[in-house]
Amino acid sequence: MATVETVRGPIDTSELGKVLIHEHVFVLGEEYRINYQDDWDEDEKVAEAVEELNKLKALGIDTIYDPTVLGLGRYIPRIQKVAAQTELNIVVATGLYTYSELPHQFEHRGPGLLFDMPEPLVEMFVNDITEGIADTGVKAAFLKCVIEEQGLTPGVERVMRAVGRTSVETGAPVTVHTNPHTRSGLVAQRVLKEEGVDLTKVVLGHSGDSTDLDYLMECADNGSMLGMDRFGLDVYCTTEDRVKTIVELVRRGYVDRIGIAHDASCFIDYFKPEARREVQPKWNFEHIPQDVVPALLEAGLSEDDVDTILVKNPRRYFE
Repeated sequence: MATVETVRGPIDTSELGKVLIHEHVFVLGEEYRINYQDDWDEDEKVAEAVEELNKLKALGIDTIYDPTVLGLGRYIPRIQKVAAQTELNIVVATGLYTYSELPHQFEHRGPGLLFDMPEPLVEMFVNDITEGIADTGVKAAFLKCVIEEQGLTPGVERVMRAVGRTSVETGAPVTVHTNPHTRSGLVAQRVLKEEGVDLTKVVLGHSGDSTDLDYLMECADNGSMLGMDRFGLDVYCTTEDRVKTIVELVRRGYVDRIGIAHDASCFIDYFKPEARREVQPKWNFEHIPQDVVPALLEAGLSEDDVDTILVKNPRRYFE
């Protein structure tokens, strides 16, 4: 049987249950938090996260895949505190989040650079997967990279190729933050394939922001899973349109290429919590189990279709 690493340790993939494939526990700038976030209370924020994830578990979701990596404030000791107080499984990632340039730590180190050396990103990512993140003992189970509206900048390409090489070396699957309106999922597929990545082990995140069925089917035909993973973020695409797109993809035979989530978080420092609730009131972990799944069933999906999307496809990602 296949196993997958969670924050609490390895489990059999059969124990993943119902999965939301792209959620965050915390998204924040640690440097900003330490210097400027005067209202931060660690125990309070952990307790709030535990409460939210326990609600999600009570609604029938068993696991979240959390692609919070370098650039998004990944701090595993805080996630361990949360995981110790919830039965919900948290699966974490390694990688680097940038829309354009690399952090200065990597500007001059690497193949052909001032300090000519093997790609340090690959060494970091491999270590997070095989040995564990920092000294926490928690192993990353998948990889994360980004290609946004800026396209394949040198920094973005370097990260993506490092992610690809790491995937080939370790067998870890990949999630890519994409901008479907620029068809960047196809660019990511091309680059990762050039590095030898099995595209069936790739999730093209944020594909659900688009209703362009031709683009989505082309990505799926290349083998990858479509991350229909921003439910509740109506500013990008309404829940109604997201549901219609999934239903039509299923009708056309792509049920085995779909995963869903909210891309939500227990805490994010991009804006005040009350502002987030006011502007995007459904952007929370409860939206899919309470609203989206019933809407999918009412629109014609079968219980088996929903099981494939929530259970079988996320499980296959690690098998």
